[in-house]
Amino acid sequence: MSKMKTYIALFRGINVGGNHMLPMKDLKLILERQDCLDVRTYIQSGNVVFRSAESDVRRLAGRLTAAVGKSHGFEPHVLLLTRSELESAARGNPFPECSENPKSVHLFFLAEPPKKPDLKTCEALKTSTERFKLTGCVFYLHTPDGFGTSKLAVRAEKLLGVAATARNWRTVMTLVDLAQPSD
Repeated sequence: MSKMKTYIALFRGINVGGNHMLPMKDLKLILERQDCLDVRTYIQSGNVVFRSAESDVRRLAGRLTAAVGKSHGFEPHVLLLTRSELESAARGNPFPECSENPKSVHLFFLAEPPKKPDLKTCEALKTSTERFKLTGCVFYLHTPDGFGTSKLAVRAEKLLGVAATARNWRTVMTLVDLAQPSD
C-alpha cells in the first residue's frame, strides 16, 4: 500500500449565497467513499483535511469533483494542496500584522502559476490601504478596509488569469493546525 499523504481540499463556490448547497457531513461522506481517511471539515465553505494513498493530485481532485457531481448535481472546482504547500503559503505571508485582524488578509490559492498576470491593473484597482503580493501559486491580498468592498478582490482571479479560490488568514491557520500529524 502506498504511503498516506495529508491533503487539504479547497472546494470552490459551495454553500455561497444559497447556491450549490453541500452540507459538510455530506461532503465528509463523499470523501470517505473515495477512500479518504481521517476526513475533517472546517466551516461551511468547503475546507477539508484528509489523508489518502493517492499520489496523483489531479486524478484525486477529479475523482472528488466527479463524486460531488454524482451525489449533488454540480461539480465544484477542487484545489488540492499538500500539507507542506499549505504551510509554505502560510510562512510566505508578507503581511504579518494580519494576526491582529485575520479577516483582513486573504490568500488566493491558484491552480497554477500565472503566465501573464495583469499586476499593473491590480495596482491600479487597489485602494491606498490595500497591498498585494504574488508568489508562485499564491496571491496574498491585504484589505484592511474590508474584503467584501475591495474592487481588487472581486477581479483578482480574472487579472491573474488562472483559477483561484481565496481563504482568509484565520481559515488558513486553522487548516494548518488541522493538517498537523496526530501522534
